[in-house]
Amino acid sequence: MLRSLALLLALLLPSLCAAQSCNFTATNMNFGAVDILSGTPVNSTSTISVSCSGGLLDLGKRLLICPDIGAGSGGASSAAARQMLNGTSSLNYQLYSDTGRSVVWGSSSWSYPSRSPAYALTMSLLNGSLIGATGSLTVYGAALGTPSTAVPGSYTSSFASTATSFYYSYSSATNCTAPSGTIGTAPFTVNASVAANCLVSVQNIDFGTQGVLSTNVDATGSVTATCTPGTAYTISLNGGTTNAAPTARKMTKGTETVTYGLYKDTSRLQPWGDANTPGSTVAGTGTGTAQLLTVYGRVPPQTTPSPGSYTDTVVVTLTF
Repeated sequence: MLRSLALLLALLLPSLCAAQSCNFTATNMNFGAVDILSGTPVNSTSTISVSCSGGLLDLGKRLLICPDIGAGSGGASSAAARQMLNGTSSLNYQLYSDTGRSVVWGSSSWSYPSRSPAYALTMSLLNGSLIGATGSLTVYGAALGTPSTAVPGSYTSSFASTATSFYYSYSSATNCTAPSGTIGTAPFTVNASVAANCLVSVQNIDFGTQGVLSTNVDATGSVTATCTPGTAYTISLNGGTTNAAPTARKMTKGTETVTYGLYKDTSRLQPWGDANTPGSTVAGTGTGTAQLLTVYGRVPPQTTPSPGSYTDTVVVTLTF
C-alpha cells in the first residue's frame, strides 16, 4: 500500500510543479492607402493574443508580461517614428500602447527611451480542469503621412522573432523597465501603400488699370503643382469663357472684349494652352514638394473698348 501511494505521488509531482508556459500570436497591421500630400495620419491596430498554461501550484499567481516590440525591419529614424520601406524609400509610422496614440510602444533592446507596457494576468482554473490564463492586447498604429518624398508603391516593415521578445514571469512588478523571465515571440508585419497623387493651386493674373491699349501690357500669375515623387504630370489651360486660342483669349464686359494671351516663357513666345493646341501644355515630374510654374500673361495693342472691369475665367487641369 505504501509503495503504491509513493508511486502515485511521484506521478502527480511533475504536474504540481509545472512552470508556466505562454504562447503569443499577433495580427498584421495594414494601414491601407496613405496620402503623403495631405500629411494626414492613418490609424490601424494589431491584436496580440496571449495563452498561458501551468500546473496546480501556479493557481492564483500573478503573471507579468512585457511584450517588447523593437524597430522592425524598416528601422526607426527617431523615438517618434518607425519606418516602413519600399526599396530605399521610407514611410514613417509609429506603434503606441494607448488609444490616443501618445505613448510609444517600445522595447528594452532598442536605443530609444520608450518601453513596452506592463500586462498582468492571473493564473486561474480554465474549463473546469486546466490551470492557465488568456488575454489580448491592442497595438495602436499611426502611419504619419511623412515624409513627402515617399515614392508611390507598397511599404512594409517585418517584426520577426528578434523584434518581438515577449518576457513573462511571476512577478509583482508594475513596469517593464528591466524585463526578465522566459521569452516568447509573436511575428507580424506592418503594411501601407502610397498612391500617385497631385494637388494644384493657382495665383490669378491681374493686368491692373490701363488707359489706351497702345502697347503690350504684361503681368504674371502662377500654377503650383505638388505631386508624389516620380509622378509625371501635365498642366493645361483651357481657352477661357470664350474657348479661344491660347494667344487670343478674351476678357469680357458684356459684349465688349479685351484680347490677351497666356504663355509658358518670359518672352511670351510659347503659348500655354490645352490639347486643342498641340505642344502648348506644360509637363513635369513630381518631387513631393510644391513646384511653382509661372504663367506669363500679355495684353497686346488693340482697339480700346469702353472703360470698365474686364474678366475671364481659365480652367487649369492637371493630369497625372
